Amino acid sequence: MKNNVTNKVRHQDAQVLAKGYTRAIRMMDIGSITIFLGLEGLLVYQLWGNPHIGPWLLLSAVLLGYLAADFVSGFVHWMADTWGSANMPVLGKAFVRPFREHHVDEKAITRHDFIETNGNNCAISIPVAIMCVAMPHTSSMWVFLAASLGSMIFWVMATNQFHKWSHLDNPPPVIAFFQRVHLILPPAHHQIHHTAPYNKYYCITVGWLNKPLLMIGFFPTLERLVTWATGLLPRQDDIGTEAAAAVMASTAEGQAPVVQAAKALLERTEEHESVSSARP
Repeated sequence: MKNNVTNKVRHQDAQVLAKGYTRAIRMMDIGSITIFLGLEGLLVYQLWGNPHIGPWLLLSAVLLGYLAADFVSGFVHWMADTWGSANMPVLGKAFVRPFREHHVDEKAITRHDFIETNGNNCAISIPVAIMCVAMPHTSSMWVFLAASLGSMIFWVMATNQFHKWSHLDNPPPVIAFFQRVHLILPPAHHQIHHTAPYNKYYCITVGWLNKPLLMIGFFPTLERLVTWATGLLPRQDDIGTEAAAAVMASTAEGQAPVVQAAKALLERTEEHESVSSARP
């Protein structure tokens, strides 16, 4: 089934997709990065010296934010890979197009500069940054919430940079070390996503959540719900109608690994009970 689906994949033209990065989107990226960094700097200023903050609270917030960013990166990546079209007004060219281009030309991201690489993630993080700055910061709870969300959007901003590094042929030694110890997205881990039909391992900050989400069938379940509610076909714009329909059929037939494991465990338990009850 996998080979049949792969043979049916029909991508869009890479050059046409690359030309979709217009001057207007470039200016939007510059503005988004400037606003985002300003808000993050303001949040650090507000929390610096706050009587409710401490080293353990700050460390916990940073780690929780990192894990949350991995999930957010996967959810946003799944949405942009799976739904919509590169021809949609505004959102199509600014957000969907880069994901379509990336599946056609994996190395395109390595040719993007800092602005093009990180502008989108800064844009989607601005509302959360405003919320963090507007919080009262008058108790440990508020400070922890602001610090956690501020950490999350910082790592969300860094996600595309980590993603870009995972596609470099020869990353800098320090980056390569962090990839080897899996503190940022490793190339071999991310390559699983770049196997057609691109329907797994969406988390691209660090990738820690990819296997757990795959085991419970998180994204396939969401896709079935969206299709049931809207009639839309997942990944149709990215890989073509025929391949998208084949993927949908194959996922509908399959079961999440955790469900398969649970059934196997239940069957073994029932067999063991049968054997035990049959003994004199």
